[in-house]
Amino acid sequence: MSCNTILIGIAGGTGSGKTSVAKALARDFKNGETVILEQDWYYRNLPRSEPDFVKNWNFDHPDAIEFEGLAAALKELKLGQTIQAPQYDYTSHSRKEESLSIQPHRVVIVEGILILWEPRVRDLLDIRIFVDTDADIRFIRRLTRDIEDRGRSLQNVIEQYYKTVRPSHETFVEPSKRYADVIIPEGSSNKVAIDLLRTKITTLLK
Repeated sequence: MSCNTILIGIAGGTGSGKTSVAKALARDFKNGETVILEQDWYYRNLPRSEPDFVKNWNFDHPDAIEFEGLAAALKELKLGQTIQAPQYDYTSHSRKEESLSIQPHRVVIVEGILILWEPRVRDLLDIRIFVDTDADIRFIRRLTRDIEDRGRSLQNVIEQYYKTVRPSHETFVEPSKRYADVIIPEGSSNKVAIDLLRTKITTLLK
């Protein structure tokens, strides 16, 4: 898409290193040139009064994400408009009252496991990236994150992985790899891929 704003989508399994790749790509550009959006900000609100519903909810399914809102936000940024991005509370499984004001940037990076699966988002992207990391490494990273950052138990994380995370990866995330322009094995540690992408982005910015 030939516009002043470049939209870059980064997908891949949970714990694959999407955020690290996004930060690595943004690091060498001037302040104000890049901004990173997260798919997870657009999780749908869940009813607090129904704990069984929340317990059985599949957060890795496309229905868990309000893609219409995410796509609208990307379109607004592409048009040079400021957006109010929602912020998600993983403890209450609902959006926080306060939002995050994001101004237009030359490079907008959006990352999330289903970014390439959803056509309303995928079709807006100028560069589509899939971070391809071994399943056991992804699981260990997710396990560590959910226990340390989200206060969940070991048993709960393992149960969720086998019940929803792995099946959703096989059904939605892995098949979306075919839409990628670039596949990066092992994430941000792949310096050659990161450098090539930086060069491509720099060329598009000229």
